[in-house]
Amino acid sequence: VQLVESGGGLVQSGGSLLLSCEASGFKFDTYVMGWFRQVAGKEREAVSSITVSGRRKYYADSVKGRFIIDRDNKDSVVYLQLSSLNSEDTAVYYCAAAPQPQRGHWPTSSSWEDRTKFTFWGQGTQVTVTS
Repeated sequence: VQLVESGGGLVQSGGSLLLSCEASGFKFDTYVMGWFRQVAGKEREAVSSITVSGRRKYYADSVKGRFIIDRDNKDSVVYLQLSSLNSEDTAVYYCAAAPQPQRGHWPTSSSWEDRTKFTFWGQGTQVTVTS
């Protein structure tokens, strides 16, 4: 199983970046995909997730209206478009995959951030926003 993030880098405040995560080694179209981020010394936080079909998307309040998640099940790629970046967005961004439960209803608006659901993780890509 591999999740390989790309697209991170150095960007000025107000700028944009497109992160990509290429998945392999598992059946991508049966997995919920998510993006998380982590600043050194702090807990990893959920940024966004997208359901298997792509019809439902969830965002942390801090990124709503600025970030967009999307997926391409044909090519097994999940994207995160970052816009209007500010210094608080500086972090390592991780792509993660969670198997769609056979029973129950997940993710939901109150449970999508549950890191324990995500079984596969990428190595991360650094995003640094300069003022």
